[in-house]
Formats: sequence, C-alpha cells, structure tokens
Amino acid sequence: MSDIRTIYVGKKPVHVYVAAVLHAMQAGDREVELVARGNAIRIAIDTAEICRRRNGHIAGLLPAEMNNKGVEIGTEKVEMEDTTRIMSFIKIQLEGVGDFPSDEE
Repeated sequence: MSDIRTIYVGKKPVHVYVAAVLHAMQAGDREVELVARGNAIRIAIDTAEICRRRNGHIAGLLPAEMNNKGVEIGTEKVEMEDTTRIMSFIKIQLEGVGDFPSDEE
C-alpha cells in the first residue's frame, strides 16, 4: 500500500483545498490526510466536511463515497525566532471509495 498523501491547510480559501483533495484522488491516492495548525484548523474541518458530503461543483467530482477514517488533535511546540509557542493541530484522514462520477452527470 502506498503512503497517504498529506495536504497542508493554510490561509487559502476552502475550495483550493477541496480541489487539492480531488487532484490527489484523481492521481490515484484514495487516502489523503489534511493537516492544519492554529487558525487554519477551521478551514481543514470545513474542507473535510465539504468533501465528505460532496457539496458543490468541485466536491461533486470526488468518488461516490468519502469516508472520514480518523481525526487526531493535539498540541505541539513550534520554535519561533526567539521563543517557543505551543500550537494546536489537527490531522483528518479521508478515504475515497467507489468510482468517480461520469461526465454525463
């Protein structure tokens, strides 16, 4: 089995990360992991839910069934210029099952 594709979530709009999930799935990676820290956690959760529910034009092109395989939350120490900060993180694993929708749909 191949490694899980990791998508790092930042400050870009949600649809950018939904498109990244779609691109990974179309490239053959049926399992992806969304990773976010700090304020980007909200965007990662929104991305996972849009993909899971297949909401919208881009997400509608995902495989027939999107499953949430697990969520990991925690904190980690991040070295800044002169200090160390404790930052929250989330890792969400998604799995695409089934075929992609046909062009006629």
